[in-house]
Amino acid sequence: MQSKTLQELAALVGGKVIGDDTLTIHGASTLDKAGPGQITFFSNKKYLPQVKTTRASVVIAAEPIESSAALLIAEDPYYAFMQIVVSLHGHRRHPSTGISSQASIDKTAQLGAGCNVHPFVSISENAILGKNCQIYSGVFIGPNVKIGDDCIVYPNTVIYDGTLIGSRVIIQSNASIGQDGFGFATHKGVHHKIPQIGRVVLEDDVEIGSGCAIERGTLDDTIIGKGSKIGDSVAIGHGTKIGPHCLLVPQVGVAGSATLGHHVVLGGQVGVVGHIKVGNLVKVGAKAGVVNDVPDGATIVGTPAIDASIARRAYSLIEYLPDMKKKIKELERKLEKLDQPGE
Repeated sequence: MQSKTLQELAALVGGKVIGDDTLTIHGASTLDKAGPGQITFFSNKKYLPQVKTTRASVVIAAEPIESSAALLIAEDPYYAFMQIVVSLHGHRRHPSTGISSQASIDKTAQLGAGCNVHPFVSISENAILGKNCQIYSGVFIGPNVKIGDDCIVYPNTVIYDGTLIGSRVIIQSNASIGQDGFGFATHKGVHHKIPQIGRVVLEDDVEIGSGCAIERGTLDDTIIGKGSKIGDSVAIGHGTKIGPHCLLVPQVGVAGSATLGHHVVLGGQVGVVGHIKVGNLVKVGAKAGVVNDVPDGATIVGTPAIDASIARRAYSLIEYLPDMKKKIKELERKLEKLDQPGE
């Protein structure tokens, strides 16, 4: 961990200081937990009261606000905070161990310069690893796998045969990449396994969370687009196409042959049925069930998922439905009496 002056941090993020720019900052934390010598950020209006009471030395904000702390004004406070945290703390450092004698590496495999392969890794025939890859203990890399430069594969991950992985990809522990898709032909009550002859392709700068399962395609490849981030315990079906720079929050499930555009955000536990298209810049609220094509730019919630503005009005009525039903029944009885002869 390093210490830097507020002036240095402002220069790093292209921000403007309001207050004492000679303050020394040694750490970062949240508004409610930060103390002297630490920096925090403000980007959500509901936390405005905490800005006034925070003990942090510096608050990053998009515009001047009332606070006892010094202010660092930046266009995107959260992004600026990220840059500063990296500057102060850095990312996880990986040991330079070289190639462990306890790793099993086929003689036909090719490893680029600077790779670190830890004990009990298994690298199969004709696998190719780029430069500066970090492969942790218990990883299995199957035949004909290709991995680009500067990738990190955490313990006990399995990468099946033929998988293609770009550069700067991070795969967290216990992920399974390229296993058979859930494909069966049912004939006379018996489920017959369909060979899965496609691959999984992870493009550059993808991150895969712990416990993810990404199926290989039945015929076409399963593709995770450049810069997309997949959370923990996400299941992606065979032949799915995830566009660039998407965010799939933990416990999402995407069925086979679905297509997602670029910059799609799926909240936690969202389910997407197969063979549909989700457009670009779509946002889907947590636990939603997406059962139809979704146009570009839509924000949808609920099961089945519908436009968020409609859903808010519809779901706000749910708690009143029993009373509404009772009143409707009463009105129906009154109308029946009015319709009776002589009444």
